Amino acid sequence: MRTPFTLAALLTAALLAACDGGTQDAPKPPSLAPESADGTPAAKQPAAGSLEAIVIGQQRKPEDRLRDKYRHPVETLTFFGLKPEMHVVEIWPGGGWYTDIIAPYVAGKGKYTAAIFEEGDGTGYGPKLNKALKDKIDANKAVYGTLSYATLGPTTIDIVPEASADMVLTFRNVHNWMSGGYADQVFSAMFRALKPGGILGVEEHRGDPELPQDPLAATGYVTQEHVIKLAEAAGFLAVEHSEINANPLDTRDHPKGVWTLPPTLRLGDQDRERYTQIGESDRMTLKFVKPATTGMAAAESP
Repeated sequence: MRTPFTLAALLTAALLAACDGGTQDAPKPPSLAPESADGTPAAKQPAAGSLEAIVIGQQRKPEDRLRDKYRHPVETLTFFGLKPEMHVVEIWPGGGWYTDIIAPYVAGKGKYTAAIFEEGDGTGYGPKLNKALKDKIDANKAVYGTLSYATLGPTTIDIVPEASADMVLTFRNVHNWMSGGYADQVFSAMFRALKPGGILGVEEHRGDPELPQDPLAATGYVTQEHVIKLAEAAGFLAVEHSEINANPLDTRDHPKGVWTLPPTLRLGDQDRERYTQIGESDRMTLKFVKPATTGMAAAESP
């Protein structure tokens, strides 16, 4: 559901949420055509090129598709307002879970930019994820179309030319920027990247609103109020929030933070069934807009 950003609505949402030998022919890129092994009549298949068709397309790995019940990609991207003609920048796409959906969707009319990790950013995993993402894209150029890369990290904050993007999306990354001490700079960079009227979509592990926010977000959880403050401080206007990715089973008090839950399951077999039954974390899904500049607003006035 969609809810306007009001104080009452935010408090209600927070309270309700109790809470990645011989010569062989070269491999062909996976098809974007939806699988129809279930016998679904062709007339009932999603329209070619639609988000629904791309989400069930064969370019996505089976293990990624299993997470759709937690991540709700069609509903999430529809809520953000994704259109095929947009220039979309995804911040830190990691292994490309959402790249497999967004890049093919905008390949024909729009553009996808992956703002990947800065090399030597100190995470240890950033360069490995960068390579995995690039290798996957290079092997399936017919699926992903022509896309571009940018870099974001502690010393490289400006991601794309100013006012060049229609939409910036980031999924479960705010806690990383807080841990690195540069969340404010990243939100400002995302603001600069967007055209006036451009959209910022944020999904993040939602922290307990009754507890003070750890400035380093060591558990991986961030309060919804704090994310909104970060965005508004950069100049964004809060537009809507959605409970699409809420999980009321998530108590947010786990011994290894959010990584106790799937898909990480950092405790291994210890209480594995319990955490599997909880599922992935309770998540906020927030939509912001970069307002038109005063000059532009004046020029449009009669």
